[in-house]
Amino acid sequence: MSAVLRDLRRVSFAALPPLALYVHLPWCVRKCPYCDFNSHERAGNLPEAEYVAALMRDIEGALPSVWGRRVRSIFVGGGTPSLFSGRSIDALLAGVRSRLQVEPGAEITMEANPGTAEAGRFRDYRDAGVNRLSLGVQSFDEAMLKALGRIHSAGEARRAIDLALATFGNVNIDLMYGLPGQTLAMARADIDAGVRMQTPHLSAYQLTIEPNTAFYSHPPALPGDDASADMQQMIEDALGAAGFSHYETSAFAMPGRRCWHNLNYWTFGDYLGIGAGAHGKLSFANRVTRHERLKQPREYLAAGGDPLQREVAAKEMPFEFMLNAARLIEGFPLELFRERTGLHPLALEPGLAAAEAKDLIEREGERVRPTERGRHFLNDLVGLFLAQK
Repeated sequence: MSAVLRDLRRVSFAALPPLALYVHLPWCVRKCPYCDFNSHERAGNLPEAEYVAALMRDIEGALPSVWGRRVRSIFVGGGTPSLFSGRSIDALLAGVRSRLQVEPGAEITMEANPGTAEAGRFRDYRDAGVNRLSLGVQSFDEAMLKALGRIHSAGEARRAIDLALATFGNVNIDLMYGLPGQTLAMARADIDAGVRMQTPHLSAYQLTIEPNTAFYSHPPALPGDDASADMQQMIEDALGAAGFSHYETSAFAMPGRRCWHNLNYWTFGDYLGIGAGAHGKLSFANRVTRHERLKQPREYLAAGGDPLQREVAAKEMPFEFMLNAARLIEGFPLELFRERTGLHPLALEPGLAAAEAKDLIEREGERVRPTERGRHFLNDLVGLFLAQK
């Protein structure tokens, strides 16, 4: 290997990337047929106090890896975190603050299911420190909600959004398209309904069939690729006309309301992941690592945070970086690759050249962004970096 290639594969950080915290609460009321997340249907009372204690042990075990670093955002995901009481969320966030350096203005997001929305519970979450709520609405169409196995109705979704806006202000709703039996007009009706709710952030995801889900075993009839592409274009146009900025493949925000936590993922920042099945990425002076916690809640409660860890090889870094950064609609400066991987930007060049030749990216000075074709063929774009040796 030449000296140049050796230099391109030598990880060295001038400053470590920003740090976020992800907390996984794995229980839900009922497993949705499309869901491949680490979620488990609730059976009886949840072991809330025991689980929060396990999370604290998890953080304490990770302290040597993040000592002295400041946490800029916290995201409590699931499962359905809103199954936990306000008291447990307060204990969780108080425990985090007593063990980690959380910035005073940190974004603290919590996921909630509209079917578990209660005004008093939302106020308790706010008082505990949650300042952003993300609601898994998915659709405002009763037939579509039934097809997706959701436990809430369209009316409950609207009520939950109103409660969330009154309590937090900073609210995201998740919607899905390409649903079983859905037409372009039905998808447009969902988007129009979402816009009318006046949340400052909206996420729109295409339904995909993933392994180890009920839909994978018994796949429903979904709209074809052309119909789904028409839905995607319609969503981008409709939300743009409504004043939303399309800043990531599936994310749309009003001015000043982009999700910092998710942007940290997409710009290849660091994140400590705690909880059953949580994943994380942490950088050190001359290496980048990934970690994964035990997946089953019962095992996690018994063993705590004893993660599986691996070092990300330098030759894997272009793919790992682009898997996230290629989702940014506005693209990224090449220098970001050095800042977030510790490698010289020339390590990206073979993949960038191949992507540019296929009209999947465009360059403007030192900035790289996906073309419209690249955004619509994202897997093809990212795959060009996987092949690098």
